[in-house]
Amino acid sequence: MARRFTRTLCTAALAAVLAASPAVAQPAGPEPAPAPAAGAPQGVAGLLRQLQTLYQGAEEAGELYTGTSEELRKRTAEAAKLDGRLAGARTALDSGRREAGRLARDQYQGNTGFSVYLRLLLAEDPSHALEQSHVIERVQAGRAAVVERLTGAQRHAEVLAARSRALRDRQRVLVARQKRQHDTVRSRLKGIEAMLASLSEEQLAALEELERKNIDKAQDALTASGALSSVRAPTREGGEAVRYAVEQIGKPYVWGAEGPDSYDCSGLTSQAWSAAGREIPRTSQEQWRQLPRVPVSSLRPGDLVVYFPKATHVALYIGDGLVVQAPRPGATVKVSPLASNPLLGAVRPDPDGSPLSTYTRPELPADATSGADAGYDAPEA
Repeated sequence: MARRFTRTLCTAALAAVLAASPAVAQPAGPEPAPAPAAGAPQGVAGLLRQLQTLYQGAEEAGELYTGTSEELRKRTAEAAKLDGRLAGARTALDSGRREAGRLARDQYQGNTGFSVYLRLLLAEDPSHALEQSHVIERVQAGRAAVVERLTGAQRHAEVLAARSRALRDRQRVLVARQKRQHDTVRSRLKGIEAMLASLSEEQLAALEELERKNIDKAQDALTASGALSSVRAPTREGGEAVRYAVEQIGKPYVWGAEGPDSYDCSGLTSQAWSAAGREIPRTSQEQWRQLPRVPVSSLRPGDLVVYFPKATHVALYIGDGLVVQAPRPGATVKVSPLASNPLLGAVRPDPDGSPLSTYTRPELPADATSGADAGYDAPEA
């Protein structure tokens, strides 16, 4: 964590956030960073918990922002379609009004014809008049249909207009929420930057060592439990998702990013599966909520591993107890032990897929495991 996650990297990550995000008003100020503790072992453990708490807060805010942005995108697309339907309804309504106007003019000018009964009384040939009466009845039925169509078109246009107004109101709410969440994320990232800037090189080195020991301990416990003892092949889609994720190794983490040059955690997993031909939810919370869950002991490459009680972090399993993940601001996409963060569970985007008969994992880059592993929390030390 430490030397790899230096002040320079954090500053670069913050700059990337500001460059990639929409221009908004400056927040009131960064959240205050926890006061640095002493460099003793107990102090280092406290520092690690404090720093990871800041990371987790930034991740939660970032996933909320991403979820709001995704909903806003969907509502905007829905509004565009509704606008097209509303324009068509208004065109039909205008046409109906013109036709109704013509009927009104005919009525005013006396071009509506005698009643069927009166024509029979006055006709020299009642049988001929009776034939004409059928024509008159059809004309009258046509006029009634015009009025009915006009009434229906008006009701339809009113319903669509009401839905359009409701969608616009929802969009305004989402835009305001998005701005607040953007400010929250940026403020929390500045809090991380402030805390890192307050630490000495010795403290950073101690944090890195403690983080590594915690992850090794958690991974060893998971292996000893037998959860990682089975070997399974992915489906064709799962293999493609793994291939895509491996190809992104080394690209920077930027919250809200979904490629191709940078990613946040769920941006990486959703794009990996999109590249494999299967669309999945955009955020880690929705991936956890909507996708079928599987036991960690049944993992196969391509499955998604979800972390923390609020499902605020996600990685893609590649086999052998390893995941590809975008860990946190200032880090890059990398290969990490499955237990690099506290496990919540696992989900499978392709439960209906058949495993391949043979499978060879893509070759990993030489520096695939370099850098920080932990995401946004840390085990008690």
